[in-house]
Amino acid sequence: MTATTQSTARHHRGLAAMLAALSAVGPFSIDAYLPSMPEIGRVFHASPFLVQQTLTAYMAPFAVMALWHGAFSDAVGRRRVTLGALALFFVASIGCALAWSIESLLFFRTMQGMTAGAGLVVGRAIVRDVLDGAEAQRLMSQITLVFAVAPAVAPVIGGWLHVWFGWRAVFCFVVLFTGGVWVVCWRSLPETLAEERRQPMNPGFLLRSYWRVLRTPPFVLLTIAVTFNFAAVFIYIVAAPVFLIQHLHVSETGFLWLFGPSTSGIVAGAWLSGRFAGRVSRQQTLWWAYGIMIVAAVGNVVLNLLAPPGLPWSVAPIFVYFTGSALAMPSLTLMALDLFPSQRGLASSCQNFVQTAGNAVATALIAPLVWGSTLTLAIGMAVMLAVGLGGFVVHESLGAGRVSPSTLLTNASGRLEPESDFSSEVGK
Repeated sequence: MTATTQSTARHHRGLAAMLAALSAVGPFSIDAYLPSMPEIGRVFHASPFLVQQTLTAYMAPFAVMALWHGAFSDAVGRRRVTLGALALFFVASIGCALAWSIESLLFFRTMQGMTAGAGLVVGRAIVRDVLDGAEAQRLMSQITLVFAVAPAVAPVIGGWLHVWFGWRAVFCFVVLFTGGVWVVCWRSLPETLAEERRQPMNPGFLLRSYWRVLRTPPFVLLTIAVTFNFAAVFIYIVAAPVFLIQHLHVSETGFLWLFGPSTSGIVAGAWLSGRFAGRVSRQQTLWWAYGIMIVAAVGNVVLNLLAPPGLPWSVAPIFVYFTGSALAMPSLTLMALDLFPSQRGLASSCQNFVQTAGNAVATALIAPLVWGSTLTLAIGMAVMLAVGLGGFVVHESLGAGRVSPSTLLTNASGRLEPESDFSSEVGK
């Protein structure tokens, strides 16, 4: 290995670690305080439903603002948007730690949600700014690992912080973590989008861009697949207090029973994705991933039909499912972003918007609907996987997987057309 190659490898490892930390900020903050929810309700004299809405207050603006983070970064650069959003998230986290009522907590959680998605959206765009092919898949696998691990380990850390210091300590930890990430990014995050590659912040152009991206069939199908694959297990994360404490009878510090297997599955899937990169095609990788997820989802339903809830068998299928989900996510994400090489930030925003909106629906509606028993949770997982698998199957059956990533958008008549035709509208 030459000195230049070694230097490049070190640079990529450093960039991967930084982008992974950025991607962790938002997901970690979603549910680190789940073990504290009963205590928050008691302190603020709020109903369980109202406390649950602090999750919705975070997820809804997270989804809406995801549409804009990437477009802003396409116009003014990746670094500026990242640092600005992190600074605002830092302030919002301080507000959560100092909240004096359930209403104030809802306000600051909303402010957190408005700024939390920038790291993930812009980070995905940065990956495609600097890397292609197998190298991009390997780096995206590492980011996917942290993105999926963060909400899995967050309640474990939050549970212990709650027991040791009280519920406010959870948000104090988020403040310290966010501040540390901001300092690292301020010192080391490069600007990866050159001036000549930036897009204008033209409202009409942006609206046409969003409209066409969200009407491009291959992009929509891949985004549906990503969204429902993850939502299938996100309901377990949201329902963790009920699933663990009520159904499996563990303590507030026993969240590792769920999030330990989840994290292990994510690590296994991300490692497999990195190993497959450059050796196995993305389509083959995805069929392997869906095979793993199908085995896990079907096995979960059968297990809950045949045996009462208990440890460790009630969490074993979750490990298997997370392995398949983490294996699929990098390939699905890159296939979607590669459809729009000159507007990856905007495409990443659209993808993250749909995914986060799906998670918000899972938080507000689906999880409370299915967390009544471990069997209904298992059925919920299977149904959402079926939707995600359906999106991928239709994508492949239409031949979208063989479309050249030079790539395509839909015109007003619904036909596919080269992106270059659409990009010529810039500045109109």
